[in-house]
Amino acid sequence: MVIRNRKAYHDYHILEQIEAGLVLVGSEVKSLRNGRGNLKDSFVRIINGEAFVFGMHLTYSATTNPYFKPDEKRVRKLLLHRRQIDKLFGQVSQKGLAIVPLQIHFNKKGYAKILIALAKGKKEFDKRESIKRRELQREAMSAMKNY
Repeated sequence: MVIRNRKAYHDYHILEQIEAGLVLVGSEVKSLRNGRGNLKDSFVRIINGEAFVFGMHLTYSATTNPYFKPDEKRVRKLLLHRRQIDKLFGQVSQKGLAIVPLQIHFNKKGYAKILIALAKGKKEFDKRESIKRRELQREAMSAMKNY
């Protein structure tokens, strides 16, 4: 795993996860391998039957050609099957769900993959409840560690 969107786990209930390919240029792949990216405020939108990720920030590496530096926050296309896109579009439009990127990683062949999720937004009390649960679990683990 190269980049992880921790804020998505805090703000959303994750319902279903899908792995998709990511269209990148060479310097973006190199900066991803160095872990220089951010998924914090990014989201996925389906436009004209194609999926795109908005708001993903990939800084260029120091070795990038100075005359060819792509925009760091440009819209990037996702590679999904038609059935997957249609299913996501139907659920987003009817149920009012969101599609958020969770993490970016490289598979065994070396291709950059993005894990996107169909998610439902959490209410404020849900966020407080998950924080409370996480703290209780942390305290229990530390108590077991001391014995």
